[in-house]
Amino acid sequence: MAIKSGVLAPITCLPGNHGIGDFGETAYEFVDILYENNYDVWQILPLNPSGFGNSPYQPFSAYAGDEIYISLNKLMELSLIDCVENCDNLTDISDYDSARLIKNKYLEIAFSNIDSNIKLSKEFNEFKKSVHWLDNYAVFITLKKENENKCWVQWDLIYKNWTENKINFDHLNNKFEYQKFIQYIFFKQWFSLKKYANSKKISIMGDVPIYMGLDSADVWNNKKDYLLDNDGNPTCVAGVPPDYFSATGQRWGNPIYDWDYLKKDNFKFWVKRLNWNDALYDIIRIDHFRAFDTYWKINVNCDTAVDGVWCEALGYDLLDEIYNKIPNINIVVEDLGLLRDEVIQLKNHYKLSGMKVMQFELNPNTKIQNFNFDKNTIIYTGTHDNQTLVGWFNSLSIEQQNNLCDQYSCDLDNCAINIINNCFELDVNIVIIPIQDILLLDDNARFNTPGIIGGPNWKWKLKSLEGLNRKFKLIKNKRNSF
Repeated sequence: MAIKSGVLAPITCLPGNHGIGDFGETAYEFVDILYENNYDVWQILPLNPSGFGNSPYQPFSAYAGDEIYISLNKLMELSLIDCVENCDNLTDISDYDSARLIKNKYLEIAFSNIDSNIKLSKEFNEFKKSVHWLDNYAVFITLKKENENKCWVQWDLIYKNWTENKINFDHLNNKFEYQKFIQYIFFKQWFSLKKYANSKKISIMGDVPIYMGLDSADVWNNKKDYLLDNDGNPTCVAGVPPDYFSATGQRWGNPIYDWDYLKKDNFKFWVKRLNWNDALYDIIRIDHFRAFDTYWKINVNCDTAVDGVWCEALGYDLLDEIYNKIPNINIVVEDLGLLRDEVIQLKNHYKLSGMKVMQFELNPNTKIQNFNFDKNTIIYTGTHDNQTLVGWFNSLSIEQQNNLCDQYSCDLDNCAINIINNCFELDVNIVIIPIQDILLLDDNARFNTPGIIGGPNWKWKLKSLEGLNRKFKLIKNKRNSF
């Protein structure tokens, strides 16, 4: 039987009355539901400022938080704003643009009032002194806005080369301060929510994308860490070759690390990044762990991921440095897809938990199914990249559906719930179920389809939490029974 049980539910998918899920009361109510139903882990997606297509895996920063998650109602409790208007009729679609507009409107008001609150003003000043990445990020995101939100490689040289020349932009100082204020409020609210979850014995699993987007403060500020030309453009880009998800692979477009320079620099970027995330989360999931062993290097001129080559990384050197500097860090890894043996050896050398997805493990072409998973495994019915479990089941042929029903001794109407409940009977470390699967939703609730940019990806959310507790009761996790 699984040791721990968890739920995958991105913050954005929670109900929200300002366009999107955030750190408001609904998040605390969700924690209560997890607690009441004996869950141990709440897994979320990256909280960094999302970039192109609202993807949390193309962030503007490895450190900063996205203002969309800030709760205006919680901001009102600090007496920095007097009242707020609602802009959401509780739809099942996140509205990122509206959320940013309304939240920035009230955050600007709150910023203008910060000096009148002695306690918060002192906290804000202490935050600014203690956060190593804050100044560079505030300058980056402000200059980005000053340059019509263009990627930094397209900025005028005076802005583009700021990290080298550190020219003073005194006329922008107030805007720099505003961006720092946003980060202060973000992390004040996040740590409050995390503390509440931890008080209910619920661990937060955060998600760290393996790569940074080109249009990020991190690439702009650490150009030597990446394979770039003299103008800052990537000389090659990241992705994965053709696989289950796509016949032409996935061309993510992220710049690739210069592993030789990373090693020469004692992997400072990764150590600082994971040290920061170690404070934010109880468990850190590293996405696309394979790239610590071998990474797919794509010709920058190729429109797909077909024209690429596998290159070896320095995973042992990197992880040795990480565990030397952050010995108690709790890392788990995404090790899905076709892997060479060396990837598994790297994972096992550091005793890292990997992942198995039941949609990939189940064989609907037979009536007999046997699983033999390593105990140090995290089982998922699906991830944010998969169809929902019901959607996947519905996509099978009638013969395949009947085979699965025979395997689980059930009928067509309740096969999905039987698959979920059977997961909790497996002798593994953790079982994590996406919130859509707990609700038994079809592919209309799918969160992301790899290879597709923009909507409807990343937009599905709950209309409300009403009835969610009842759905949880159908799930037979490690301590629940019918």
